[in-house]
Amino acid sequence: MAVRPLAAAVLAAVVMPLAMTLGACQDSTMLGGASGRGLTPIPPQVLSLMQSKGMQPSDPILIRAYKKEAEMEVWKRGANGQYALLKTYPICRWSGQLGPKTKQGDRQAPEGFYTITPGQMNPNSSYYLSFDVGYPNAVDRAKGGTGNYIMVHGTCSSAGCFAMTDASMGEIYALAREAFNGGQRAFQFQSYPFRMTAANVAKFRNDPNAPFWRNLKEGSDYFEALKEEPRVAACGTKYVFGGSDVAAGNCTPRVDPLVAEKRERDNREVAELIAKGTPATRVVYEDGGQNPVFRPQQPQAVTFASLTESDKDKELAYTAKEYGRHNLGEISRPESLALGPNEFEVDSKGKPILVAAAPADAPGPTKAAAARKEQTKPTTVVAVQEPAKDGDAKAAAGKAKPHRIAVADAEGDVGAFSKVLAAKPGKDEKAKPSTKEAAKETVKEAAAPSVKKPHATVTTTGSLRN
Repeated sequence: MAVRPLAAAVLAAVVMPLAMTLGACQDSTMLGGASGRGLTPIPPQVLSLMQSKGMQPSDPILIRAYKKEAEMEVWKRGANGQYALLKTYPICRWSGQLGPKTKQGDRQAPEGFYTITPGQMNPNSSYYLSFDVGYPNAVDRAKGGTGNYIMVHGTCSSAGCFAMTDASMGEIYALAREAFNGGQRAFQFQSYPFRMTAANVAKFRNDPNAPFWRNLKEGSDYFEALKEEPRVAACGTKYVFGGSDVAAGNCTPRVDPLVAEKRERDNREVAELIAKGTPATRVVYEDGGQNPVFRPQQPQAVTFASLTESDKDKELAYTAKEYGRHNLGEISRPESLALGPNEFEVDSKGKPILVAAAPADAPGPTKAAAARKEQTKPTTVVAVQEPAKDGDAKAAAGKAKPHRIAVADAEGDVGAFSKVLAAKPGKDEKAKPSTKEAAKETVKEAAAPSVKKPHATVTTTGSLRN
């Protein structure tokens, strides 16, 4: 009988760490023993590609991931100390939204700069092969971030991780293993919401995460301008990038002239794009995304945009034909992928702007109306077209022109944005009034004094909430 408590203690020692591991991507060590997958050699075609670029298997690596484009790049450092792109892999699944991970259970794939050591590699992963990205890092912790066991792994299923196909993960794992065998002590994993181009910076300038993304761009600029791995430090809740002075703890490091030149060039391009009328937008996903190469309805070749965007630096990254042969396994939340992302314009505060149909002669907002808007905080509004006084509703609809209607009180809640978008004018054709009776539904504005109604009116639908 005395053996039972001992057996229970041994079982608890095995089960408890496993249960903790299952809290994130549910990655765990195989209970059936060690796997030989982690010893699989680098594929011959990758070795050939490496040779054509003057690279060696033992050369150090660096990995960059982009959520919106669903791509992951493996770079290798040459004898000159600079990194060059080896290969781009399509990400099979990532979950959550664009933006950093903040708490356990939010399904967010992290964004930031992370360090991967040999101890974070898992050759016995229940998701083929994997490595832990190291979330939360010092910046994540300074912001109160919680969670752990965030992986890059095989099997096309994600709950906060970056999921690759097994074949892609096998290549990435082998490349990392050989770099470690060659003497690299750790490699850098850079995770971005999207490629840090001037066009994307202009496009997402009013997103609530824009200040954080501009901080990430500082590190991206360093790497792209110098092709060197930036030294990274945490100064409060911000990243600091640079050389030896950053490693020494300097929170205001010297900026290399080439890096400063790139930043200035990008800032000018951003300003020009905004001046030309580039709208500020935001993207909301049902639950993350997947590279289009895995979708049967889009079999065309996919290429990636290089850092310089010049034609001579572009090369075929991957094809639908190649990755169509990969076994994806059980894809997580396929219904979310089928719905796709919603992209919409936002105002200077990051709140969505919906386009509503209104008569051509509809008056614009008055100064008094603007003053009332500042005094009151309206709930979510959805634009509704009021029919013209003369003529039928169809004739009036044919002459309608788009008017922008601001949606208030979103407060960065992506769930709320989805609710608003579900009622977006024109999204559901059945919602259009077919008769005058249907169009004359009661229209009211919450918390606003009685005023003369213009042709384009709004109806409140209640406060946005989770």
